[in-house]
Amino acid sequence: MTIHIGAKPGDIAETVLLPGDPLRAKWAAEKFLDDPKLVNEVRGMLGYTGTWNGNPVTIHGTGMGMPSLSIYTNELIRDYGAKKLIRIGSCGSMQAHVKLRDIVIAMTASSMETPSRGMFRELNFAPCADWTLLRAAVQAAGKTGVPTHVGGIYSSNAFYDERPDLNEQMTRHGTLAVEMEAAELYTVAARHGARALAVLTVSDHLQTGEALDSESRERSFGEMVRIALEAAFSG
Repeated sequence: MTIHIGAKPGDIAETVLLPGDPLRAKWAAEKFLDDPKLVNEVRGMLGYTGTWNGNPVTIHGTGMGMPSLSIYTNELIRDYGAKKLIRIGSCGSMQAHVKLRDIVIAMTASSMETPSRGMFRELNFAPCADWTLLRAAVQAAGKTGVPTHVGGIYSSNAFYDERPDLNEQMTRHGTLAVEMEAAELYTVAARHGARALAVLTVSDHLQTGEALDSESRERSFGEMVRIALEAAFSG
C-alpha cells in the first residue's frame, strides 16, 4: 500500500491503462476486462485489475491534471512495478482536420510547466512517447476505421486557460490537440525507465466549439480503449 493506492502487493499488473475519470476506469474495466477486481478506492480513485485476452491489465484513474497524474504514476511505477502505462482520455482538437470522435496518438507533449519541471532547471526536457507502443497503437488504430492522427499535443495546466494567443501559436505549429496529463506521464515514465503512451479521443473542438455529450463520449471511447489494449500487448 502507498499513501494514495490501497492495492496489495501483486494486485497491480505491469500494464496499466490510465483514464482521468475514476468512473471511466470502472466502465472500461467492466466492459473490456475479464473478471475485473476492484484493487483501489482510496480517495475515490478507482482501480481495477483483470485480464484481456489472458493478459493481466490494471485500469486505474489518475484524476484531472498533471499534479494528480504524477502522484499515481510515480506510485504505480515505483511501488507496484508498472512497466507500460497508457493514458486513455479525451482531448480538444486544435486543428480543423481533426474532427470529433477522431483518435489522436500523442508522439510528443508540449507544456508550459509540469510537476517535474523543477528538477530540469534551465533545460527544456522534451517528453515523448515510447516508440514501440506508438507504432503498435498506430497499427491497431488502422484496423478500426476511425480517423487517426499522430503527432504533437499540448498538455495544459488549466482547463479554463484564457490564453487565445497561446492556442493560436500551438495551432500554427501543428499541435493536434490539447489535454491535461500526457507531458507529465511521459516525463515520469522516462525517469523510471517505464514505457508510456497517450491514446486520446477528440471530445470537443477549439475552433468550431463542437462537443460530444456524455452519452456520445461513452460510445466513442470504446475504440480508444481497444487500441490501447492491442498496443500494450503487441508493442
